Amino acid sequence: MTAWAAALMLGIAGVSAAQAPPSYEVYAVRYATLPGFPVASLVAGADTARRLDIAMMVWVLRGEGRVVLVDAGFYRDKFVERWKPAGFVKPSDAVARLGIRPEDVTDIIVTHVHWDHLDGADLFPNARVWLQREEFEYHVDQAGQPRNRMIDVDDAAMLHRLEAEGRLRLAAGDGQEILPGIVVYTGGKHTYASQYAGVRTAAGTVVLASDNLYLYENLERGVPVAQTLDPESNLRAQQRMTTIASAPRLIVPGHEPAVFQRFERVAVEGVVRIR
Repeated sequence: MTAWAAALMLGIAGVSAAQAPPSYEVYAVRYATLPGFPVASLVAGADTARRLDIAMMVWVLRGEGRVVLVDAGFYRDKFVERWKPAGFVKPSDAVARLGIRPEDVTDIIVTHVHWDHLDGADLFPNARVWLQREEFEYHVDQAGQPRNRMIDVDDAAMLHRLEAEGRLRLAAGDGQEILPGIVVYTGGKHTYASQYAGVRTAAGTVVLASDNLYLYENLERGVPVAQTLDPESNLRAQQRMTTIASAPRLIVPGHEPAVFQRFERVAVEGVVRIR
């Protein structure tokens, strides 16, 4: 090969590398279990006698010079005392299994304002917190007080404080690429403007549904989540997830314990890689 041809090939390779799309590694990290949870509170119309030990998890996205969490779990004593989770560790301790310190987290995508997804956001001192603008404004007033019972008073105050510190980022609706390779979508209606995330990975696009899809059963049976403001909208969102994800197996529900059997376990207990 001539020197000119070699230089040309190197130039083409450089352009290709520069244009490579963003890509992340995605992990599900379990920080607790709620034993004997009623399935009828997860799957609309389910037998009220059914119980399931549901997984409490956050998702870690690593890539593009970022450490991103999708949801932040909970840690305040009042929630631990009320719900008595089994195997509980703080979400900040759970992600340490991946070698992540609290200060390493650059961003947190909060899917909705419920305590078990928002409460742990202030465990991560450097993170920007992403939430839908409509979700924030519907649930938190200008003084940082709850507008309704959907959000805990301490979590509303925390969001107000994060806003004052300049760490709160408010997404402007559906289909927004808030970070390179990460798009948030609305329409699941678990809460007023709950969101879910599509994440580009080497295996394709992963959909982290959070509570817009509680269990695999919701998707497989075509049944809405039991807690939604609009069952038809929730079903449309579930169907849309199948068009966003590169494969059905890459749709990850919010509280499904089988996630930790379906995916490859990382070296430590309670962590699997989604791919």
